[in-house]
Amino acid sequence: MPHRPSTAHAALGPEFFDAVAAADFPHAILRHRNQAWAARIGLDTLCDAEWIAHFARFTPLPGSFEQPLALRYHGHQFRSYNPDLGDGRGFLFAQLHDLLDNRLLDLATKGSGTTPWSRGADGRLTLKGGVREVLATAMLEAQGVNTSKSLSLIETGEALQRHDEPSPTRAAVLVRLSHSHIRIGTFQRRAYLRDPESLQRLVDHSIRHYMPARWHDAPETRTAAFYRQVMHNVARMGAQWMVAGFVHGVLNTDNINITGESFDYGPWRWLPTCDPTFTAAYFDHHGLYAYGRQPEALLWNLAQLGSSLLPIVAKDALIPTLDEFEPTLHAEYATATLRRLALSSRDPDSDATLARAFATFLEASQVPFEQAWFDWHTGLASEARAAKSPAAAHYAHESFAAVRAALAGYRPAPDARPDHPYFRRPTPCTMLIDEVEAIWAPIAEADDWSRFGQKLAEIEDMADAYGTTPAPA
Repeated sequence: MPHRPSTAHAALGPEFFDAVAAADFPHAILRHRNQAWAARIGLDTLCDAEWIAHFARFTPLPGSFEQPLALRYHGHQFRSYNPDLGDGRGFLFAQLHDLLDNRLLDLATKGSGTTPWSRGADGRLTLKGGVREVLATAMLEAQGVNTSKSLSLIETGEALQRHDEPSPTRAAVLVRLSHSHIRIGTFQRRAYLRDPESLQRLVDHSIRHYMPARWHDAPETRTAAFYRQVMHNVARMGAQWMVAGFVHGVLNTDNINITGESFDYGPWRWLPTCDPTFTAAYFDHHGLYAYGRQPEALLWNLAQLGSSLLPIVAKDALIPTLDEFEPTLHAEYATATLRRLALSSRDPDSDATLARAFATFLEASQVPFEQAWFDWHTGLASEARAAKSPAAAHYAHESFAAVRAALAGYRPAPDARPDHPYFRRPTPCTMLIDEVEAIWAPIAEADDWSRFGQKLAEIEDMADAYGTTPAPA
């Protein structure tokens, strides 16, 4: 089916972006193309040469932008305000519609060259960084976490100097697919520039294209409704991270978008075992964005968004939304828990009790994090399989008694797939840092991509087992 293009973001006006040109890369070697999502946007029939033309040479997609747009924004970085941000090594290349649900999608880049916001950097992405992002997005999607999708990864033939990995190192350009690249920092910039008219225009644009059910004729009413929807989106994302054992690493306000999708991946990690102090970024010396502090960080970011909206809405209209964050997060945590365990909901109180009991057990027992979810998929119906698990001894821990009692009232969800071959394995698919390094090592040493392909196939099998594989268009 042909793609359905859009130029919606251009209607915001030139104060929101800069038209830029992509870097002229010496080579273009296709390393990954996401056919499932290419089908959802009508680009699956492109041959490899056409794919490279669009996603390495950035030949415009018919009907979308004639020139890429480097987006302008500000942001708090580790809670220090930075007014010199913007797309420094990426741009919005095109906008298309999801052919399945008609939602607007952004195709944005990482490593596509310098822009007015590069601040002296080279505007490039290391190939290792691109590989890591492909793996992270695939794994999160398989776990049912709202995330951007890695649509394309192309090696570009350049040698880069980096302080945090052996150099020179190989370069790549990534294209990510997301419902929006409008960030909290986008609103902060308009507030910083004391431009309430464009701030309201940004709110109205966001509602029209990403949350039309929140439209009200009164500007203050719709702005408050917009804020509440963003809060819910972000709370849901944060709850899903916590249930997945995912640590983003850098929860700055320029890394949080209004549609609540995980993106701008950097030093991410998955937990080996549940540790609230586990920190992903080596430069996060105080653990500001540690696993257990991620909800706090997201709430703080939402407060900054609220502050940015004060020129166009009364403070009293926003405060109740911040008060709703914690109960919303807890409700979404329970929903994510049931989804990962493939159980049907009973009632809010019972669901919350099960979620709390399982979370307490994960931390108290120090069971391998992903193994516990895998072993108890479909609840007590999996008890015989869990008894044969490599982690079986952990289920004798005293904290598991509350889990067992809570599980007693639950039945498998109608769409659960306990007979899927994935659940015949002794251990689940994981994405721990030593695995990532083991995938990268043969690529760096011998250009051997076999482990990368095998891991993506394993994740695809996991996604099929959990029912998170993208539906065809």
